[in-house]
Amino acid sequence: MRVRFILTFVGLFVALTAQLAAQDLAPRAYVITPVHWNAVTLSYSFFDGGVNFNGTIPVTGATGAYNISIISYYHSMSFFGRSANITAVLPYGVGTFQGNVAGQHMAIYRSGLLDSTYRFSVNLVGGPAMQLKEWAAWKQKRVLGLSLKVLAPTGQYSSAKLVNWGANRWAFKPELGYSERWGHWVLDGYAGAWFYTTNSAFYDGPVTAPQSESPIVSLEGHLSYDVKPHLWLSLDGNFWRGGITSLSGIENLQTKQTGSRIGGTVSVPISKHQSIKFSYSNGTYISFGGNYQNVSAAWQYSWLGRPN
Repeated sequence: MRVRFILTFVGLFVALTAQLAAQDLAPRAYVITPVHWNAVTLSYSFFDGGVNFNGTIPVTGATGAYNISIISYYHSMSFFGRSANITAVLPYGVGTFQGNVAGQHMAIYRSGLLDSTYRFSVNLVGGPAMQLKEWAAWKQKRVLGLSLKVLAPTGQYSSAKLVNWGANRWAFKPELGYSERWGHWVLDGYAGAWFYTTNSAFYDGPVTAPQSESPIVSLEGHLSYDVKPHLWLSLDGNFWRGGITSLSGIENLQTKQTGSRIGGTVSVPISKHQSIKFSYSNGTYISFGGNYQNVSAAWQYSWLGRPN
């Protein structure tokens, strides 16, 4: 029984940190760029904090520290005359998780690929597809956009192990985005929801069992200020609710998530084609899962032209 508790602790820990990472803070996610604009971004994030299981398992003092390195590619295009873009993200994680089970301290280390992410976004109002000359003369006012983010089961996963970076399931997030500019100020607001398919091979003792999760509704807001062209900073916040998990059709109501995070971001240009971005966020209210601090740094190289 004690071994089962240990496995459950670690498995829930990894699953919850992955869910928390999905509640990201992304200012200016619906920004308009010229047609055939490209960007490659290398980023590093460090997460550190504790986990509250609300009595679902007998674990105390649960903590974790892990690093996620990400490479992403962005490309803009015209979609029926509207500004649109696609983004592909590939993350790799390294981390140590620990806690006390039945009075005994346990720790585990894992490294491997996380599930990859793909996003398609199109601006519906205020964002026509533009060539560079048109875009340079364009001034943003109000923009409404729609996006679909897909989380693919490409991460490290084995049904023989409970501790995995991957979730062995698909996830989909449709989202409506709003952005409006007043001089140097930009206000962004997003509303969306995560929908999950079933993990048909979740570890449940000596056999596998189907694990499912109810949708998670999320809201996100950002208020940013342009210090000068391409140099900006923002105040970021979000809220999410839902995500009750079920194993073999049996719901665990104590896994319902209600949480929010707040943080800040600053983006600094370093050349015509390069910029760096720094961000920090922390949990303001977490009812179930990890109340983590997150520090991130990213380097981006962008250029105009069709991909080779």
